[in-house]
Amino acid sequence: MAPLTHPLRVNVKEKLFPAVGQRSEMLVLKDIAFQVEPGSFVVITGPSGCGKSTLLNIIAGLDKDYEGTIDFGGNGERRFAYVFQAPRLLPWRTVYENIALALPKGDPRLANIPELLERVGLKEAATAYPEMISLGMQRRAALARAFVLEPEFLLMDEPFVSLDDPTAQGLRELLVELWSRRPTTVLFVTHDRSEAVMLGTRILRLGGASASIVEDIPVTLSIADRTDRDKVHAEQKRIFGDG
Repeated sequence: MAPLTHPLRVNVKEKLFPAVGQRSEMLVLKDIAFQVEPGSFVVITGPSGCGKSTLLNIIAGLDKDYEGTIDFGGNGERRFAYVFQAPRLLPWRTVYENIALALPKGDPRLANIPELLERVGLKEAATAYPEMISLGMQRRAALARAFVLEPEFLLMDEPFVSLDDPTAQGLRELLVELWSRRPTTVLFVTHDRSEAVMLGTRILRLGGASASIVEDIPVTLSIADRTDRDKVHAEQKRIFGDG
């Protein structure tokens, strides 16, 4: 597939959740418009429950009940990978088999799995089943499954939530490494400000009762700076006033 050259254009005029039982109709997203350049790492952040995951699902095409447009530009289908909060590994398949399931039988990208397993630290766990490995290792497998697709767009919805800090930090550093080696356009949802600063080249902050973009912030860290906690904290302080 040819390299991605067209920006992603998002224009969500309105997203409503219908009335259910005692709950009234709810306007979740309102007048959200932005453009994502190829190869950028855009982090969507904001308070819990503000509509970040809903926006990501709209971009992914999983939620089509909204007013607006999602324009990927160019012709033909675009290749997506989506990493959810839960690793979503099949318990009856080994780590290797779970990653291979992302590809059609006979696909030449299957040959990349051993290298990816080694890079994410799962070479020795290739034949293990998900119940035999830790949650952190399962999330490493989910990352490998996403990158083996060589996606043009990688969507990630709080993939490191509920992990202890050392494990989460290790996975963030791994993601930075994988993304720098295999560049793709990333949209990443988190409510963690430090994580947003460490990973993103740009941060979109949602806010308001019916969420819209209240800040669009460039991040100035280099790839090397992103694994330096002092530099991440300094950038977080510059952007958010804390850190």
